[in-house]
Amino acid sequence: MGPRYGAVKLGWPRPQRSSQPMPGRSPDYLPRMPSRSGAPRPASDPRRQVVVVGAGAAGTMAAIFAARHGADTTLVEGSKDGGRKILISGGGRCNVLPMQLDESRYITDSSPNTMRRILRSWPLAEQRRFFEHDVGIALRDEPDLQKVFPASHRARDVRDGLLALADRVGVTRRMEMRVTAVVPDTGRWRVALADGSSLTADAVVLAAGGLSVPATGSDGAGLAFAASLGHTLHPTYPALTPILDDSGRFAALAGLSLTVTLTATSARRRAIATGGFLFTHRGYSGPAVLDVSHVLVRSLGEASAADRARLAVQWAPLDDAAWTERFRPAGARTALAAVRAELPDRLAAALLEVADVDATRALAELRREERLRLVDTLVRGTLPWSSDEGYKKAEVTGGGVSLAEIDPRTMESRLHPGLFLCGELLDAFGPIGGYNFYWAWATGRAAGIATARDAA
Repeated sequence: MGPRYGAVKLGWPRPQRSSQPMPGRSPDYLPRMPSRSGAPRPASDPRRQVVVVGAGAAGTMAAIFAARHGADTTLVEGSKDGGRKILISGGGRCNVLPMQLDESRYITDSSPNTMRRILRSWPLAEQRRFFEHDVGIALRDEPDLQKVFPASHRARDVRDGLLALADRVGVTRRMEMRVTAVVPDTGRWRVALADGSSLTADAVVLAAGGLSVPATGSDGAGLAFAASLGHTLHPTYPALTPILDDSGRFAALAGLSLTVTLTATSARRRAIATGGFLFTHRGYSGPAVLDVSHVLVRSLGEASAADRARLAVQWAPLDDAAWTERFRPAGARTALAAVRAELPDRLAAALLEVADVDATRALAELRREERLRLVDTLVRGTLPWSSDEGYKKAEVTGGGVSLAEIDPRTMESRLHPGLFLCGELLDAFGPIGGYNFYWAWATGRAAGIATARDAA
């Protein structure tokens, strides 16, 4: 990991010690008075002017750190409250972070080395301390899921806590204000607003998100701004999205869930995930499905229907030998009884039908080819699929701004000094489990610190 920009160290700049620190926060914490009116600062204000576009996870984090490091910071957001993906994440509980981070699980078409440098810029333990001590949110681990949630189980506490911290450190919030253009302006930046006014800044942070879950306000504006400024965009696609199956083969199982291992394989990519799996009325969902969906989605645009990615499933943690052992003759025990000993009844019956094995046949009556066919269905069966739910249900956008055009220490554009990019509009995403918030927090923090580097 390379040195940080301007030798900036982790954590807040050290303020004067308060004699009465706020409960639950470090004694070094010193809040600043908010300025939320959106009124312009006096011309005599010597501080570096920073505008952050987008009050989601990455943008709010960037604004907090820019203000804490001395910049006059304005956070512009199109919705009335911001952070709407935070509110819906984790089923309304907000999976703030993973318990452990596996860098190899992130996906990018850019340099994996550059991505790793960004991921390592704010270690997991330090991110956790930030939420617990600076935001003031108690966190709780869920070891079975390897996820970290607020102890209150309320996503709103995370969103509101971040915005409250932004207010305390002096961020000016301009809510319900859509940005229409971001353009260089004689060594500075002009941010045009939908009401016809504009903001002038020394630095701009693009944190407007991607295309996923448009109901939250994500419309791809940040990607469009980056492209208009000459940045290379790797093709975008819906990632972590449910999969559809027009065949209806398993439609009768809608609502049934279990833990499986899925393998998605295309001519160019392969992904494996073990986790929750849910049959829906239209196809499949659940963490395991979402985590491999990018391979399927991308194959739709890269191959003919005959060459699309294959989705294979291992229905139980049993391999060929283990299933073969369970199919040894045992009195009058039937094939259905042997399978449903390991799997839900309805699924067991459906898989026997897929394998073309009579569920009522005694194990002793099964021919060798029937046993092999049944084992193959249970260990590496093919799941039919036709398409995906798209951006409407995708939890994140795949593709985006090439990391080759971003300084991994600062998130500053290599094309435009004073332009910083962070969060979902960058070419990287991780699996379900807090990985994408980790990316948002880390990139937002790095950008925020760097925008204020010249602040007094």
